[in-house]
Formats: sequence, structure tokens, C-alpha cells
Amino acid sequence: MSAGSRAVVIGGGVIGLSAAYHLAEAGVEVTLLERGALGSGASRATADVVRSYFAGNPVSSALAVRSLAAYHAFPERPGIELPLRRVGYLVLFTEPEQVAAFEADLPAQQAAGVNVGLIGADEARQRNPLIGDIPLRAAAYSPDAFISDTTAIVSAYAVAAEKAGATLRTGCPVTAIDIEAGRVQTAEGEISADAVVCAAGAWSASLVRCAGVDLPLTEPIEQELLTTDPLPPGTPDIPVTLHAASGLLVRVRDGRLLIGMGYPGPDRESWRRDVAARLAETYPSLAGLALHTAVTGLRDASPDKTAFIGHQPGPPAFLYATGFSGHGLCNAPAAGELVRDLYLGRDPGMDVTALAVSPRRTG
Repeated sequence: MSAGSRAVVIGGGVIGLSAAYHLAEAGVEVTLLERGALGSGASRATADVVRSYFAGNPVSSALAVRSLAAYHAFPERPGIELPLRRVGYLVLFTEPEQVAAFEADLPAQQAAGVNVGLIGADEARQRNPLIGDIPLRAAAYSPDAFISDTTAIVSAYAVAAEKAGATLRTGCPVTAIDIEAGRVQTAEGEISADAVVCAAGAWSASLVRCAGVDLPLTEPIEQELLTTDPLPPGTPDIPVTLHAASGLLVRVRDGRLLIGMGYPGPDRESWRRDVAARLAETYPSLAGLALHTAVTGLRDASPDKTAFIGHQPGPPAFLYATGFSGHGLCNAPAAGELVRDLYLGRDPGMDVTALAVSPRRTG
């Protein structure tokens, strides 16, 4: 079987679906190929949080500010309601170096459009009364953080992409790309295209190499989020809260605490003990609550934790949107817009050179 399509998007997570929707909406004939089910990769292992502040990473913050505006505009375009509940984002600083780094980063964050400021320890504890007697010096607080639903976002983009004319094919892994010939090989046959978009997340590295692009992506990393037993009665709702020194990230979900802290690595039991110890130290009223796996999923990552989004002109053209390092849900609308604009030769509305592969980012 052989078929033609102007653009083939590889990857059916939130990034690939955003790209497919924005391309199809602009009148491009699009086929999306997903190896499993839609949203079954990194999009499956999220805390359902969309926020605009990424410490030390104003490029990701700029993408997130643009994306958050797009999420709020979903009822008008593409015309689908999304759950968005404002909770705020709190980052706890226990070392003077963390405060200094925040202050140095603040002008760039504000230039990116982020609403964030430094608050004192007392205000931080008022916002999150669960914080125990840790040596809290100050905190960063951004009100622009929302609880959403990743599954709902994936579904919304899929519906909108199909309504705009995109073809979505699941259970269709890509086995090879011949970018010079404009051919994508799958187990079901070959597809020709004048543009190929790689948004395959953890599976991107081998695909981009087929196109002659050297992206220094790490090997796929398994993310795990944990959840506690039910919280004690009367436990207050809290902002999404990050303990900067340990990476402990928590939020309340369905009467339990949802927890992330880095990556488990090969010794999962040791990692869980570390999470439990840090949780007890930071939130002593919750010490002793049993921890359970909430969700796991493979995640892609770049060396500087900023996505790679770029364009190798054609025809056939090759575009990539990968390496989101856990920021994909927060960056997806902007990423799809940038892929569309790069393909169509439009002004993307921001400097995309910081996102493309370059000696500075690969070195």
C-alpha cells in the first residue's frame, strides 16, 4: 500500500496532536502516525498541571505563557471546553543560592511574560500550611498554574485535528524514514510526503538520525508519579509545590497527594524510600502515609531541559518538536503553532533559534 500526504506527523502525544491540528487548520493535508494509542507515551505520565514558570529556563517559560493563553482560548478555538482550575505554583527555597538564582533569573522570566515573584517564608506557609519546620528562606510564587486533565487535552486536540481534516492512525509504528525521498515506512506500508514532522517523544532519537539531524536526546527515561493513601480529614488544598533542593513536587488530587521527585532509576525501592523521607521532612503531618504508583511513562529529555523545535527545509522538509523534558503539556499549543509556522514560512512570533539544534546546545 502506498499513499500520499503533504505532511506526516510522527507521534500521537499532545505535541504531535497539536502539530497535526495546527497544520490541518491551516489547510495542510496531514496524516498522523502513532505507534500505540493516542497519548500513551509521555502524555500519560503527567501531573495534569499547566503552568507558565520554569525556573532558570525563560525559553520554556515563553512557550508556556503562549500555550497557557491558547488553553484558555480553547472554548473559542478550536471550540472545546477544557478543565482549568487555578491553584498557583510555589517553589520553596531553603538555600541562599536558590534565592540569588531566582533574582538573577527574574528579569528574563518577566520579559517572557511570566507572572512570578519572591515571597517570604511566612507567606509561603500561609499558601501551603502543610509545610513543616524546614529552613525555609523564601519562595517563588506564580499564580498562573492550573490543574487540567491531560486526557481531555489529548482528546480535544484529536477531535479538533480530525475535524480540520487530519487523518489519525494509531497502532501504526514508523519503521524507517527516507527523508531525501520523502518516504515514511510503516508496518502497514509506505507513505510519501513533502514534509515529515518528528514529535515522537522518547522514540525520536533514531527517527531524527534517519533525517540526518543530530539531536543529543537522552535515552528514554521512565517517569513515575506516586500517590498517597487518603489525606487526613480537613487537609487544605494547596498550590502545586516544588521543594527546590530535592525536586519533590506535590499537589492534591482526589483527596490524596500526587507526588513526583525526579526519576526512579534502576533502584526503584531506594528511590521510593528517598521520596518518603523527603515527604516526611517537608510535610511532617503526612509522614507515614503509604505511597503507591499513580502512573508511569517514558519521557524524552534534552541536555538543557529545553525542547528542540526546528526545521530542515525541503522539499521534502523535515521538522522536529521533541526533547520537552517533562514540559510537553505546558508547551504543546505553542509547539504546534511553531511547527505550522516553520513549515509554512510564516513569522512564528518569537525567536526560534534558541529552540533549534545548534553547537551551543549540543556541546
